This record gives sequence, C-alpha cells and structure tokens, in this order.
Amino acid sequence: MRKYELIAPCHFGLESILKREITDLGYDVTLVEDGRVTFAGDEEAVARANIGLRTAERILIKVGSFKAVTYDELFEATKALPWEDYIPVDGRFNVVKAASIKSALFSPSDIQSIMKKAMVERLKSVYNVSWFDESGENFPVRVTLMKDIVTVGLDTTGESLHKRGYRKLVSKAPIAENLAAALIMLTPWRKDRILVDPFCGSGTFPIEAAMMAANMAPGMNREFTAMDWPSIVSTNVWKDAFDEARDEVCMPDGTDIQGYDIDPAMIDAARQNAKMAGVDKLIHLQTRGVDSLSHAKKYGFIITNPPYGERLEEKAALEALYGVLGERFKALDDWSMFVITSYDKAEAALKLKADKNRKIYNGMLKTYYYSFMGKKPDKRK
Repeated sequence: MRKYELIAPCHFGLESILKREITDLGYDVTLVEDGRVTFAGDEEAVARANIGLRTAERILIKVGSFKAVTYDELFEATKALPWEDYIPVDGRFNVVKAASIKSALFSPSDIQSIMKKAMVERLKSVYNVSWFDESGENFPVRVTLMKDIVTVGLDTTGESLHKRGYRKLVSKAPIAENLAAALIMLTPWRKDRILVDPFCGSGTFPIEAAMMAANMAPGMNREFTAMDWPSIVSTNVWKDAFDEARDEVCMPDGTDIQGYDIDPAMIDAARQNAKMAGVDKLIHLQTRGVDSLSHAKKYGFIITNPPYGERLEEKAALEALYGVLGERFKALDDWSMFVITSYDKAEAALKLKADKNRKIYNGMLKTYYYSFMGKKPDKRK
C-alpha cells in the first residue's frame, strides 16, 4: 500500500489527546504542533482515522510543504508539487480554505487564487490538455501558512469530523462533538462510573460518553470525501474499515449516564439525537434544573458546559447560576466536576478552587476547563 503523511487538525490545547488516539489506532505520530498532529499511514489509515478518531477535525493527505514569502514563490512551489499523483484529468479541485499566521502572504483569497492557477498549469502540462471540464469527483485542498512555511493538504474528510451524523437538533450554544469527546477523555471517567451533565442542551456530552461506553466509532454512520477516490483509497478498504468499526461495538450493561436541562424542548432534542446515535438506551434524560441536581451514589462525575453569559442580560444571572451548581456539587458524596466556560469569575461564583485549569479554544472563543477532583473509589474487590 502507498504510504502517506497524514495531518489531523484539532482544537488548540487538545493535541495530546489526539496524539494518544492516533497511537492507540496503531499509527506512528511524527510531529505534534499547535492545533494539529501529523502521522504516517497508508490508505487503510485514511479510512480508519476518519471513522475512528473522536477528537480530530479532519484528515488531510500532505501533498507537500515549502517556504514562500512572495506570490511568485507560492505559484512556482505549488506548481512543482505532484498533483497528478492525486487528481485525475476530470477531477474538480479548489483551494477551499487558506489560513495564514505570522506570514508575509496573508490574503486567503489571493493565496487560493494563485495556488489554483499553479495547480491548473501543472496538470495541463502533465495531462497535455488546454483546459479542464472538472466534471469528475471533488478534490478539496486546504492550506496553512505558519511563519512563511506553506503546508498543503488534500482533504479526505469533507464535512468536519465533529459532524457524526446524529445531531439533527441543537441548543443555542452547542459544544462541538469532537471537543466534547476530548473533554471527557481528559477526565478519569470510565463507562462503569456515573456521569451527569446538568446543562446537557441537545445532549452532546451524554451521547459522546455513551458512544465511548459502547466502543462505537464516531464516524461509522457517515460518509467521507475520499470514499469517491478509488485510486487513493479503494472501496474494499473503506468496506473493511466500516466492518471493523461495527464489529467492535459492544453495548454495555448498567450504564449511569444522565443529562438534565431546564428546557423541555432541549430534552426532546437530546432524546432524538441519542436515538439517532444508537445510544438512547444507555442515557437517562430529563427536564430538571441544576437546583435539583442530586445522586445517592458516590464517586460520580459532573462534566458540563454551563451558560457563558455572552449576552449582557445573561451575564447578570451567571453568578447565581454557578453558585447553585457549586452548592449542589458540594452536596454530592466524593464526586468530581469538570466545567468548560469562558466566564472569568467561574471559580469565585462556584465558591470552589479548581485543582487544574486548562486553556482551550472553543472555535475563536478562549475558554477554561476547570477540574475539581473528588476522592478516588477504594480499590477493594
């Protein structure tokens, strides 16, 4: 099988989680940078990574990298890349996204236009044609410029990997599925432990936890752009990867995963989403305010994304809301709590001192992931 350098972008601050996932899939990580992890793999790795990685944004085949500080350099270096190894004569191709950070070339639209022209010139000379009708399959290209180093990747994924295919209904401020999965993986929670999200919205935390508990691959019920590239990833490789994912599903007995929300419409949405994901029988969802948060058992986990108060009228109510969450948490017996929020007075409002505070970017919004650790259960048999 042909070998590739594969790039998996992720949320800033969560690279270590993605690295562990890639290693667990059986692939060698070659580079970890801010917001992306590079690893070595073949066509099977393209399929298995798309289907199996919970915390990645997408999977790119690295076409090449080079330094460019002028548009002439960008054009010539792009033209020198072996595009014919990936794009057939009838293929559709565009630079769908260009991002520039601390680089001399900073206009995304100019970068996209010039690179497209360079790709056309290269393929015209290779295929000996004067124009392309681009009637075939789509080959989207994504480019990142970091300190004048241009990294060019072919996007095998299409719609971002956070779109698992189950979330048809969303809350006003939903958390991305891959971010929710990463935040759960940053905790010691395991499928035999209690998990409660008292601000569950459309159910993302409980659903992602239930999928982990069932060993259900996040991408097993969706499609990917590279499924239409048989010369790069064969149909049989995709079939084997999907079969492997389905064979590894194991529905557990006796999970205690709960989600509450004060809005009954959100609970209805969460139930529909859980059913779409195939984990509705593993989750208990109910209309319930945070003021009635309680549980009789010890050593549970709260993992939640409470309101941030982005609007002024909401910010005024945040202190009281977080205060109630802090009170209900303290009433639980040896529980741990993990809260992601951009509210800068969260600890004071909760009346709790976090054991750990990790900075994470939720899109362009800087947030903090607070860890409040409870006692560990006894290891007695």
